[in-house]
Amino acid sequence: MKKIFITAAIILALGGAASAQRYCVIDTKYILESIPEYKDSQKKLDAVADQWQKEIDAKFQEVDKMYKSYQAEQVMLTEELKRKREDEIVAREKEAKDLQKKRFGYEGDLFKKREELVKPIQDRIYNAVQKLSASRMYDFVLDKASGATVIFYDPKIDKSEEILKSLGVKK
Repeated sequence: MKKIFITAAIILALGGAASAQRYCVIDTKYILESIPEYKDSQKKLDAVADQWQKEIDAKFQEVDKMYKSYQAEQVMLTEELKRKREDEIVAREKEAKDLQKKRFGYEGDLFKKREELVKPIQDRIYNAVQKLSASRMYDFVLDKASGATVIFYDPKIDKSEEILKSLGVKK
């Protein structure tokens, strides 16, 4: 319901201000996917993420193996040995969860790697959009790939191809 309200508000604002303001639409997803560097960066990120996920999976499998072994031997262990083994299992599980958080958590290693590989490309796109907006005197630019819902737009106002040309990407 909120999304419909926001979309309606945008349409009304555009309709009322269309005569006074100039705008265009771009598709950053299309632009990014058309840039070979982005595809390469995405492959590198996927490879790193897969490697880290395998590392984390191995840690959790080790914890699972320790737990199953503990369950099988539990009846033969003294209370002190039980506590010691339980503490080891809990410690290993915490290590695995901490590693998972370090790699994939908010502002974790994957986030930093994405910043390193993808942010420069996004910055180039942003600069190209700014340059286009300044040269064509657009008051605002809508991105149909982002969260804003664009129900309809005239393909004539889609400037994604111009952005790609200004970035030197041939389609």
